[in-house]
Amino acid sequence: MCRRFISRSRALFLALGIIVIPLPALADGTSGGSVRVIDGDTIEFGQEKIRLDGIDAPELAQSCKTSAGKTWPCGKASRRFLERLVETGQVTCTGDQHDAYDRRIATCHVRGRNLNAEMIRSGHALAFRRYSTTYVMEEETAQLGQKGLWAGTFEAPWDYRAKKWQVASQAVPENCPIKGNISANGRIYHTPWSPHYNRTRINEAAGERWFCSEIEAIAAGWRPPE
Repeated sequence: MCRRFISRSRALFLALGIIVIPLPALADGTSGGSVRVIDGDTIEFGQEKIRLDGIDAPELAQSCKTSAGKTWPCGKASRRFLERLVETGQVTCTGDQHDAYDRRIATCHVRGRNLNAEMIRSGHALAFRRYSTTYVMEEETAQLGQKGLWAGTFEAPWDYRAKKWQVASQAVPENCPIKGNISANGRIYHTPWSPHYNRTRINEAAGERWFCSEIEAIAAGWRPPE
């Protein structure tokens, strides 16, 4: 009876686009191990990547400035803040849509806390108004309170990516700036805003190549860096 109930519950969750991500409890009362945080708006469970709906966090290589003009690694800080959130308990994500990179678009919760909203409210991400206005009020609250990014000056993640793309496109073949690298870790592509982009060299004789879009790279069998 119990097994049948679990199977029916699982089927219902899948039909509703709900993912329940259990985290094993650690000795200190926190949880961890099953969910991997990729950056400030993306997590991974098993082979599935989940993009937090309605938010856009700084890229990992992105830096911002404090009110005193000091540079700080806001992209890495955003990832770390999300890591601390998911370490507190079981993660539940709801959403049945996928983006162009086959990531599930979802709203995730831990212990009743909306992770998407928390990232905005803390100033570690922005409302991604191009796709959603769900968290505009949270963003305005963070701005008024000078939380996170709002405590100094920063470039919106979408502007940062666009600028990096424009600059890189001018110096590469056919304006296709994505680097398809082959290493011991497999076929990995690097966008102009990837942390290791500048030090990655392309050897076309070895099968490495340039791509004009991430979708093209994925279709050819390359994957983003871990």
